Amino acid sequence: MMMLMLKGGPLMWVIALLGLIALLVFLERLLLYHRSQIHALDFASGVRNALRRGNIPEALAICDETAGPVALVIKTIVKLHQLPLNEIREAVQEFGRAEVARLEKRLVVLATIAQIAPLIGFLGTVMGMIQMFREIQDKVLPSPGQLAGGVWVALLTTAAGLVIAVPSYVGYNYLVSRVQQLVLDMEKAANEILNYLSGRDDTSAAPPS
Repeated sequence: MMMLMLKGGPLMWVIALLGLIALLVFLERLLLYHRSQIHALDFASGVRNALRRGNIPEALAICDETAGPVALVIKTIVKLHQLPLNEIREAVQEFGRAEVARLEKRLVVLATIAQIAPLIGFLGTVMGMIQMFREIQDKVLPSPGQLAGGVWVALLTTAAGLVIAVPSYVGYNYLVSRVQQLVLDMEKAANEILNYLSGRDDTSAAPPS
């Protein structure tokens, strides 16, 4: 492996560094999403039961004991439960946008690496060709061994760029799908609690029979 890195020239180290960054970003985001994934409807049901009993501290405690953006969104609703429903919805939407931005943090790094790694590999191909033509220009009849250095640079950097780009792109799409699932869970849980508050408000506002 070290021999291939040396034959590929300086750009091989740049591509390797990009690969390391992509791996670290992928693992960090994957761990975060794994910790944030919960059974949203079961969680919302537990909070709703606490609210039905009028036990606000218990509902907040359930949120505090649960990790992830779903619990944070529901905690926001519980804290604002005495406000009009439209104000709660606006607050939840604003908070949800902030949470989505936090979940999507660093994904742009992965997408960027997936895009530029092949370009850096192509740059290595050009540099390898330049090296070959320099050998031809400097020597009337260069030996195959003298030309092989440029060929190695061209082929290795192109291959390395693709080796980094393909998994980075696959990893990026996978993480985006995980974010979308978390956003869907946030919406499901929030709607569950908001629907309960809406029904409670309708019941309290109904005229006595």
